[in-house]
Amino acid sequence: MRLVAIGAAAGLFSALFGVGGGIVIVPLLLLAAGYAERPATGTSLAAIGITALAGTTLYAFEGNVDVAYAALVGLPAAAGAIAGASLQQRVPVRALTFAFSSLLTGVGIWLIAT
Repeated sequence: MRLVAIGAAAGLFSALFGVGGGIVIVPLLLLAAGYAERPATGTSLAAIGITALAGTTLYAFEGNVDVAYAALVGLPAAAGAIAGASLQQRVPVRALTFAFSSLLTGVGIWLIAT
């Protein structure tokens, strides 16, 4: 049931704010579901694929998807995801935790300040 709640929260925030589900899913998998860092990241990416498809479908029906720009962002992002997944397997877990928490903190401060 916890994973269902995490999924519902991720889908809601992803579609509502346009944020990547990982910003919601990874911390919740770590804190609420007791996942380790690497499985949380991999599970999050798999779930995001499903979430993105559902959200994109609805936005497309409403005429709010620019396919060309999505490709301009998405194709390099896919290459970055491959590089990031490969790098993540080599970085110590403590460093991953610090980097991710720093990213979340920085984004939070930036959003509040702007």
